[in-house]
Amino acid sequence: MRRTLLWVMMWVGAGPAWAGIPAEQDDCLGCHGGDATMSMDLPSGEKLGVYVDAAVFGKSVHGEILRCTDCHTEKTGYPHESKPFASKRDVQVAYYEQCKSCHFANYTKTLDGVHYAVMAKGNRKAALCVDCHGSHDIQRASEPRTRISQTCAKCHDGVFKVYASSVHGRDAEAGNQDVPVCTDCHKAHDILDPKNGALSMRTPEICGRCHTSEKMMSKYKLSTKVVDTYLKDFHGMSATLQRGTKADRKSFAAVCTDCHGVHDIQKSSDPTSHTMRANLVQTCQKCHPGATKNFPDAWLSHYEPTPQKATLVWSVQLFYKLIIPFMVGGLVLQIALHLWRVVVNR
Repeated sequence: MRRTLLWVMMWVGAGPAWAGIPAEQDDCLGCHGGDATMSMDLPSGEKLGVYVDAAVFGKSVHGEILRCTDCHTEKTGYPHESKPFASKRDVQVAYYEQCKSCHFANYTKTLDGVHYAVMAKGNRKAALCVDCHGSHDIQRASEPRTRISQTCAKCHDGVFKVYASSVHGRDAEAGNQDVPVCTDCHKAHDILDPKNGALSMRTPEICGRCHTSEKMMSKYKLSTKVVDTYLKDFHGMSATLQRGTKADRKSFAAVCTDCHGVHDIQKSSDPTSHTMRANLVQTCQKCHPGATKNFPDAWLSHYEPTPQKATLVWSVQLFYKLIIPFMVGGLVLQIALHLWRVVVNR
C-alpha cells in the first residue's frame, strides 16, 4: 500500500517524465524514497543521506533510462549490506568508475586531465564525475550554459569571481550564447594543467575559434584579423617556432592571455583593460621590465597597416613587395642570360 501511494505521489509530482521509469525502481524507492531524513552515520562523524527524491530523479537525464542497480551494481537483493565507507568522499570515490560503463569515451578523457593527475597523486579532493554532474539530479550540463561556470566555481571560486566580472562573464550571465564559459577554453573532461605551459601554447587557437568567425565578430563589430596579425608579428612567429617544444614558460613568447588577461579580459575601451592605452606600458613591462612609455608605439594593436593607419609601415611593406620581386626577377634573368651566353659560345 505504501509503495502504491508513493508511486501515485511521484507521478503527480513529476508529470509525464515518469512515463518511462522502469518498474524495478519501485523496490529501491520503496525504502529510499519515503523519509527525507534517512541517513547513515559514518566513522568520520558525517551523516550520509540515503534518501532519493523520486521527483528530482525522475526529471534528471537518467530518470527514464536507468535503474538503480545500473549504477549500484553490488545491490542484488534485499536487505542488502552496506559497504564499510569511512566518509562521504569514500562513497564518491567508490562509485567514480560506475560512469564509464555508459560514458567510456568521456571517462578515458578524464584520465588525461589535470583532475585525475591530482587525484592519482593522492589528493582526494580532486574533482570526480559526481562533483561536477551530481548524482541523482543530473541535468544537461549546458542548459543553461551558465551552469558550467557555476559548477567550476564550487572549487575555483576565486577564479570564477574574476571571470564573472570580465566581459565574457558578464555577457554569459546576461544570457549571451556566444561568449565562452570555462569548458570552451579549458575543455570539459581532459582539462590541461594551466601551470605547465601547454595550455598557453594553444591560446591563439582557442581564442581564434571565436575571434576568426566572420559571422560572430560582425555582430560585435570586431576584427577577424586578430590571429593573423598576431601570427605575423614577432610574438606570434616566436610562439609558432616554440610550439611543440618543452620551452621554459618564462621564456615563451607572449600569447593572447599575456596581454589581454586570462579570466579578467575586458573590452579594449574599458579603463581596467590591460590593453587600454593608459595601461599598456605596465602590460609590456611584465616581459620587458625596461619598457618606457613610448615602447607600445611599436605595436599596431592587431591592425593591418594601411595608408591611413601606420602609413610608414604600410609604405615600407609596399616597397618590399615591389623591390623583392624586381631583384629576384633580375637575378633570375641575369643567370638565364649567362647560361644562354655559355651555350651560344660553345
